[in-house]
Amino acid sequence: MTNIIEHAGIVENIQDSHVRVRITQVSGCATCSAKGYCSSADKSDKIIDVTTADGSTYHIGDKVKVQGKTSIGLLAVLLAFIFPFFLIIITLFVSKIYVNNELYVALFSLLVLIPYYLILWLNKTRLKRNFSFTIKPINI
Repeated sequence: MTNIIEHAGIVENIQDSHVRVRITQVSGCATCSAKGYCSSADKSDKIIDVTTADGSTYHIGDKVKVQGKTSIGLLAVLLAFIFPFFLIIITLFVSKIYVNNELYVALFSLLVLIPYYLILWLNKTRLKRNFSFTIKPINI
């Protein structure tokens, strides 16, 4: 099994060493031959910012491959979904011991996410170093 995730994309913008690449994410349904008869086909465009030393070698409209490690995706899922879920559940059970009103318990369990996401936002520059991508030209 490979440790690299690759997506084909098109260079949208270049500023010094920052290259913005538009990739099209396609679900399994979108490539199905019966997608015209089904409403579950899903396709969306995403913009990926890539910092590269050789940004001047790329031009707007170039076809490139955006590469990232699979561990990046796993860490993103952990930080965005798994940790907050467990934080809500733990807060729910602990606060239920001390507070008898279920409305306050539910509100407190949801409000505990505000400092969590604030901490993530304050550490975005550190996280940005971990979530780095590379690009390679596609030779046609």
